[in-house]
Amino acid sequence: MATSAQAKKRARQAEATRQRNASLKSELRTAVKKVKKAIATGDKTAAAKTMQDSQAVMDRIADKKIVHKNLVSRTKSRLASAIKAIAA
Repeated sequence: MATSAQAKKRARQAEATRQRNASLKSELRTAVKKVKKAIATGDKTAAAKTMQDSQAVMDRIADKKIVHKNLVSRTKSRLASAIKAIAA
């Protein structure tokens, strides 16, 4: 347990950061789920629009280094491939 004032402050800061990061990771997962749901409907234009909106969220979270940039890149690539595969 933290005893010094400095250690107590660092513990508070670490907890605030952890909660912020957890919230952003949740936002990332929600953005991916929205795109997957749009793909499942089979509407290519709606899926592409949702993907465009979600990409901004994904990139913002990767820029803050909450998750690795390659994870976001891989996810975007797979979603884009799935959208392309939808029969027009």
